[in-house]
Amino acid sequence: MANKYPKKLNERIFLIDGFDMGESERTGTYVIDEQELTIIETGPSPSVKHVKSGMESLGFSLDQVKYIIVTHIHLDHAGGAGLLLKDCPNARIVVHPKGIRHLEEPERLIAGAKAVYGEKFEELFDPIIPILHERMIIKNDGDILKIGTTCILKFFDTPGHSNHHFSIYDPISNGMFTGDTVGVRYEQLISDGVTFFLPSTSPNQFNPTAMHRAIELFVQMDLQYIYYGHFGVTNSPNEALSQVSMWLNIFMTEAEAVYAEEKGYDELAERLDKLVKEHLKNEGVFESHDVFRLIKLDLEVSSMGMMDYLAKREKA
Repeated sequence: MANKYPKKLNERIFLIDGFDMGESERTGTYVIDEQELTIIETGPSPSVKHVKSGMESLGFSLDQVKYIIVTHIHLDHAGGAGLLLKDCPNARIVVHPKGIRHLEEPERLIAGAKAVYGEKFEELFDPIIPILHERMIIKNDGDILKIGTTCILKFFDTPGHSNHHFSIYDPISNGMFTGDTVGVRYEQLISDGVTFFLPSTSPNQFNPTAMHRAIELFVQMDLQYIYYGHFGVTNSPNEALSQVSMWLNIFMTEAEAVYAEEKGYDELAERLDKLVKEHLKNEGVFESHDVFRLIKLDLEVSSMGMMDYLAKREKA
């Protein structure tokens, strides 16, 4: 599996596998080969060694890197930013305005991750290195970043998955780097001829209305590509966005029912797992497929996010 990456997606954009949680084709880092060499997403710190070796394989040196963009500051996307920055002396981190304080002082992020991952935290995320303010660039909704004579990236504020999330539009490929805001793509199913997408509704800032708004924005933009944090690229954006919108409605319908029954997130995850398995069975994917192990993990975290959202909504 590892020899597939780094992978050339087009003349300018490459994908490096970060082997997040030790899994191949789980979390990716994108490299845009322009005058100002740009990286999008670092993954967690244990992925940085894979990013560095991928860059070397592509013939790039780390001192060439000018920008490291993180779509949001969840540790599986930006946890390695401080570590990678140490070896990129000419680079600056580009971040959403609501994410900057977490990169400067990551203690709350660390505490939150430890609460979820417990004793696995060190293996999955250490070390998390603070980033100096002067090495950061903030981008608000509608802001731009010129990385080449003909390439000006544009940033869109896209909450839904988290409040500190932006997406990055690449005009050359008419593609959007979407992080987690419009879901997850399961590369593991591609060899079976199945392209499958699910929303990512993890705690604690999930908002279904904002997520639907981001989906609709991307539909209206008539994109040619979506580049996912998890994982890879689709050249059928409208099909992908349609799938995520459909599943988001299913997710919330099930969540509302479970919440009304005063049951926990584990019950919701179990119900969603059953629905996904039934759907994929109709697509010719059976329960023995290894992808279901990853989907189960995603559904558990997504279920936590939905139940958290419903509890907060009730208190509001």
